[in-house]
Amino acid sequence: MLNMKVKSSKNVVYSCKYNILWCPKYRRKVLVDDVERRLKEIIIDITEKQNAEIIKMEIMPDHVHMLVEVDPQYGIHKLVKKLIKCNISQLTLKQKAQA
Repeated sequence: MLNMKVKSSKNVVYSCKYNILWCPKYRRKVLVDDVERRLKEIIIDITEKQNAEIIKMEIMPDHVHMLVEVDPQYGIHKLVKKLIKCNISQLTLKQKAQA
């Protein structure tokens, strides 16, 4: 516990790490091959834009599991909202373009 790294901003010193887990509807195994690669790109892009840090990420065929560190002034709820919204829209557009 003494070796725990903390970050700081103007008014706050923090170490807020969150486990995020989500899955496709009915836990269908759709996160494979190109979809998995594209999803990983989208997640990394969104977290960089939101100044969050991905500590660990694993994309399985039926779910995504992440450990992220987020500034408490920004809030985890905003990051999750953007991840879900952007993932759905960007993956859907990509699939329609390929069809």
